[in-house]
Amino acid sequence: MIIMASDHRGYTLKEELKTFFNQENIITIDVGTYSKEPVDYPDFAKLGIDKILKDKNNVGIFICGTGNGMAMACNRNSKIRAALCFNEKIAMLTRKDNDANVCCLPASIKKRKAIKIVKVFLTTSFEGGRHARRIKKISGDDK
Repeated sequence: MIIMASDHRGYTLKEELKTFFNQENIITIDVGTYSKEPVDYPDFAKLGIDKILKDKNNVGIFICGTGNGMAMACNRNSKIRAALCFNEKIAMLTRKDNDANVCCLPASIKKRKAIKIVKVFLTTSFEGGRHARRIKKISGDDK
């Protein structure tokens, strides 16, 4: 399942991505925000994380002004690997090498580019191998 979250600055892009997902018959869960009224991105990162952790196959698309705030808030949880994805190559590498489960986008990315980034993020698989060892170290499972 794709979990979507944004702050007020990311609201418009989140809505555009939801429209794309609906056109592709891809089901998403939107945890907010639901308007352009100012909110605090950590609150919506937490709501999204809670949904992602319910199923290991869930992934997130989180959007705030820079994308960094959402990534920082998400990465406080050892089971979340959030990555700021500002182009398709980064989206591919962060999935393939880092097994990222949250794609964080800056609100300023244009819809077309965001769709390309998200498509790559969602269709790239984790390579495993030497990368799996590194992921265990990040999550503290290497003991």
